[in-house]
Amino acid sequence: MTQMMREIGEQPDALARTLAELLPMRSQIARLADGRQHVLFVARGSSDNAAIYGRYLCEVLAGRQAALAAPSLATHYRADVGLTDTVAVCVSQSGETAEIAETQAWAAAHGARTVAITNVGDSTLARAADLALVTQAGEELAVPATKTYTTQLAAVAVLASSLVDGPPALDDAFARVPGEAARLLGSARAAEDAAAVLAASADTLVTGRGITYGTALEVALKLEETCLRPVRGLSYADLKHGPMAVVDVNVAAVLVAAPDGPTIDGMTQLATTVRERHAAVVGIGGDAAFAGNCDIVLPGPDLPEALAPLALVIPGQLMVEALAHRLGLDPDRPRGLSKVTQTES
Repeated sequence: MTQMMREIGEQPDALARTLAELLPMRSQIARLADGRQHVLFVARGSSDNAAIYGRYLCEVLAGRQAALAAPSLATHYRADVGLTDTVAVCVSQSGETAEIAETQAWAAAHGARTVAITNVGDSTLARAADLALVTQAGEELAVPATKTYTTQLAAVAVLASSLVDGPPALDDAFARVPGEAARLLGSARAAEDAAAVLAASADTLVTGRGITYGTALEVALKLEETCLRPVRGLSYADLKHGPMAVVDVNVAAVLVAAPDGPTIDGMTQLATTVRERHAAVVGIGGDAAFAGNCDIVLPGPDLPEALAPLALVIPGQLMVEALAHRLGLDPDRPRGLSKVTQTES
């Protein structure tokens, strides 16, 4: 068994530990964000995909305007931006990516309150933040982020739920997350079938929309870095505005969907459109109608759309690990990657 597969299997416990640690901190988060109307996420790589989820969740669930930072504004342009109405949420599994730590310091100097989301409690990022949300993934040995990514999603979800006016949101659904993550570990056979489809295709694209868009980008990133294949990750709205022209029999399309919410009908129709263009369609999640329009379906979690991403990525991780094996690659040590990436040397 690869280290990546072991760490995929550790996610239910890692999610349970992280939620137990962070849910009691919601009142602290709410106090820190009091009077601040904007949330600015700072991240790179897989952490950036967690931040994309956070952006949607803060706006949809909590009604707080949110955005993704361009770290070069801090590290290169030294932009003078007023952030006195902002909470800057800096996400890094190691807490030692210099660019993220520098951007956090820049945000604080310009008036932001800062929250660090990291898996290392004594990291540079955590020590410098006004508040640290330390995930409980345990040490991650495989280079591709699996359990550190899903626990970042848990931290982001806790943060967004803390910003909701009134009683804390989603408590019942939070309690079901570890069990749903454990259930999805049983989709390895379907993941093998999906990997066979991807291996036989010349090109791959991955698409989703809204709250699941970050999950689609994360699956695309894992396919690229672990399986060494160029993959396009797109919102389905962007896919329909031009790139659909390249979808044909040589393409495998991976469609990522929550079981409910306002985007599921569009994702179901997209599956039909892609099949009509003779591309292979691999679905992750969705509902029965969505599944009926896909060639292969990997099951998703029985969770509301707002929390579905915490487990929805797991079948995608299994698919990536299976594809790496099929291609004769080592998923634990992808070529040219390391655990802590520095943007500049």
